[in-house]
Amino acid sequence: MKLSILIPAFNEEKTIEQVVNHSFKELSFLQEKKLLKDFEIIIVNDGSKDQTGKIVKKEFQDQEKIKIIEHMENQGKGAAIITALEMASGDYILIQDADLEYNPKDYESLWMPIKNFEAEVVFGSRFRTKPAQLVSFYQIMGNKLLTKISNIFTGFNLTDMETGYKLIKTSLIKNMNLKSNDFRIEPEITAKLSTIPGVRIKEIAISYKPRTYGEGKKIRLKDGILALIYILKYSKSQLNKY
Repeated sequence: MKLSILIPAFNEEKTIEQVVNHSFKELSFLQEKKLLKDFEIIIVNDGSKDQTGKIVKKEFQDQEKIKIIEHMENQGKGAAIITALEMASGDYILIQDADLEYNPKDYESLWMPIKNFEAEVVFGSRFRTKPAQLVSFYQIMGNKLLTKISNIFTGFNLTDMETGYKLIKTSLIKNMNLKSNDFRIEPEITAKLSTIPGVRIKEIAISYKPRTYGEGKKIRLKDGILALIYILKYSKSQLNKY
């Protein structure tokens, strides 16, 4: 099977090169171990105002397994993911943020339930690792609340609906007709997964190194409120029309 790594990037000049190199190294390792047949990395420079785009072109434009897409203006994480999905040729996709919060060393743990035919979807949970390492107590409580409300509507038993690490069968996510341009893409994906009969989701504990807002973390309180609205919007009762 082939795995597509989708990397939305906005103003990540300090970390983008390291993230891509680390991802490439771990994917090559999985291929060498014959756990993975092939892979590709799709980077979407989402209208960055810093040197992100120049770094990506300089370092990676000639690499066969890496595709680079440019958004002329910033459209949001969700828009970048939707754009990357159009180019994805893998059997499965994994979303990788362009900062250093999520560690590509977890790729093998995330991939094994797929390799062993245990699931079609794998979420990397920050709350299955103790202690949960988020920016603050309020962020931990906010994430747990959103996940709990999401579980009520989806019927899932997740611990981290908002996780950035979502590994999903490509045919499933391409059929979702995703609409969210920003961080609301997370509850939208989760809600739409709940409408797929018999879909199997597995959660895996992952490592997580949170950034502070001063270091460039982009999620704010308003994003949590918008996520809550989208959980309600994409609840199972609404999705019966989908």
